[in-house]
Amino acid sequence: MGDDPLLLGQRVVAILETGQRTATYKLAALRALIDHCVENLPAQSSDTLTVPIPDLAARVLDSYWPQIRPFEGRELRQMNGKKARIIDATRRLWVAAGQPRRSVDVVKLRAPDEYQRAIDDITMCLAQQPLYRLQRLPGADGEDAFLYDDSFLHDKVSRKVLEEHYFSIVLKPGVAHGLARLSGLLRPALEIMWVDDVRRMNKFLEDGVPDIAGHLFGRTRQALAAVREPFKDAFGPYCFYCQAGLPAGSPIDHVLPWSLVGIDGLANLVLACRRCNGDKSGSVPAVGLVHRVLDRDRQVLEAIADDIQWPVQHDRVVAAARGIYRGQPAGVPTWAGYRRIQRLDVAFPPGWPTSPEPG
Repeated sequence: MGDDPLLLGQRVVAILETGQRTATYKLAALRALIDHCVENLPAQSSDTLTVPIPDLAARVLDSYWPQIRPFEGRELRQMNGKKARIIDATRRLWVAAGQPRRSVDVVKLRAPDEYQRAIDDITMCLAQQPLYRLQRLPGADGEDAFLYDDSFLHDKVSRKVLEEHYFSIVLKPGVAHGLARLSGLLRPALEIMWVDDVRRMNKFLEDGVPDIAGHLFGRTRQALAAVREPFKDAFGPYCFYCQAGLPAGSPIDHVLPWSLVGIDGLANLVLACRRCNGDKSGSVPAVGLVHRVLDRDRQVLEAIADDIQWPVQHDRVVAAARGIYRGQPAGVPTWAGYRRIQRLDVAFPPGWPTSPEPG
């Protein structure tokens, strides 16, 4: 299964499309799992991968963090029923942190105890609900588990049992590479399903209600505007890709595409002209562009981060880039600039960092 990404993807989608979901938790858990695979891709395509459930919990919390904000003055339901454990844990942290507009990464530093409580709560919920049910069709038995061994998981699994399994699941051989290869297809599909579920669970959302996806996933990326002027002051008012002068309101671009990894840290953001931004879209960037963005002065980025309360996430960008390129087939086209394509000659480029830099 793992050595055939297409078959793996078909089975994942079949699981998600079978039956009516009662919550968006399966979608959040799967997206977190995909992102973990991209950023922690094993060296060999047939390898297993140990995935700490608290790591998935942190990614799930990050997904729901912007969704806690009311939409047009109303809270959005994300499950049918009263016990919305993951949403409730996220909301408690949001309230404890003073309903901030800043990222959860900043809240983690400012309210570490409350953050850890949220992670603990979400970890237990993931083990007892979506991870236990994620990979089975209704009525299927344990032998049908195709992503990871979940024989120790159930809806009342205890913390002690999770400790015995190191609070982790182990992906079966080839699954990590398969999910990473499918990231660009599965993540947008998950978002579409997520939006559909939220519309179904919130009857006041009619088809004409604008940009639910933008609210749930920040697709409008309006908050990125806070980065624009500090970047112009630090790096000049020029397009990172073509060096053209930039007018007011020019785009902020994710060098590693949002559709692949969803990293909003300063290390993954650049100023861009509208021509380059539109031409690049969700393409995988050429390796040289990623080297350039990671070679920017770390101290400058840290100073901007302190000033505007924004995470840098340099190590995540390094890890995600490594995962993306390791997962690419030889000869895949990458975006090298406006209307320029560069073929990737090897799956894992020579000279790429073998581990994230410290700090």
